[in-house]
Amino acid sequence: MNRLGLLLALGGLALALAVLATQDLSAIAALLRTAGPGLVLVALAHVPSMVLNAWAWAVLMPGRSRPALPLMTLNVWVRESVNGLLPVGRVGGEVASFRLLRRQGVPAAPAAGGLLMDVALSILSQLLFALLGLALLAAGGGAIGWGGLLLGMAGGAALGGAFIAAQRLALFGRMAGALNRVAAGRLEGFAAQAGRMDRYVRRAWRRPRAIALCFGWQFLAWIAGALEIWVAFQVFGLPFGFAEALVLEALIQAVSSAAFLVPGALGLQEAGFIGIGALVGIPAAPAAALAIARRFRDLFLFLPGLLAWAWLERRNPP
Repeated sequence: MNRLGLLLALGGLALALAVLATQDLSAIAALLRTAGPGLVLVALAHVPSMVLNAWAWAVLMPGRSRPALPLMTLNVWVRESVNGLLPVGRVGGEVASFRLLRRQGVPAAPAAGGLLMDVALSILSQLLFALLGLALLAAGGGAIGWGGLLLGMAGGAALGGAFIAAQRLALFGRMAGALNRVAAGRLEGFAAQAGRMDRYVRRAWRRPRAIALCFGWQFLAWIAGALEIWVAFQVFGLPFGFAEALVLEALIQAVSSAAFLVPGALGLQEAGFIGIGALVGIPAAPAAALAIARRFRDLFLFLPGLLAWAWLERRNPP
């Protein structure tokens, strides 16, 4: 996976440079000069979304072992940093955050089970967010290829539904038990842990209030993510409002999720900003500047997240 991820990253980087090279570089540079230190504000505007996601995730854990909100925000920061910058297919961040939860005193079953439930619900809340973006785009008169988009939505809903069904049917524990039998009992500890996680998850899915709260906070976190693009509009001096920012964020996030194998959705995200920006009336040069601002966010916010994760791993080895 690391070799494949590296190849995809290099290909994505080449695509990103090619996409930006075809734009008006002098206009893009002028916008970036106008923004100046304001790019830091754009990056920091992502923090409210991380805090809301942290609270949504925490809702799924039992109160007696639930880390405080600052620690959960740290976990989200590390999770997003690993998934956004490393060639891990958007799963390495989950592994890193699980290890952090265990160090913070969360038992293995709630840590793994809550993480799996959070991922499943995030797929569905993102689908609702994408639909909101499409609805706003259509209301503004944007031309939409509904057939392909609805097919993608149906695929996402099926994926999220299948993931939830697998958790409710205790498939992980059953698979671990089968592997233990094939291994003549040498995986008994692993099978027992998987069984405990499955039991926790099945009980947790019977808590509709917690599920609804997690989904609701996640949806608010997706909406808060548009704040970053809205702040970018302000620092670039662009005449667009929060509705345009929300449409752009919703569809860019959909593109990034579809390109989960490519680290940071390199290239595809840049093309998405320009293509989706055209749908909402944003010229190519400002859209490219927005894409560069998003990459600045990755370096300014997520690179320190990787360094914090490396320090925590070294400070508290398993």
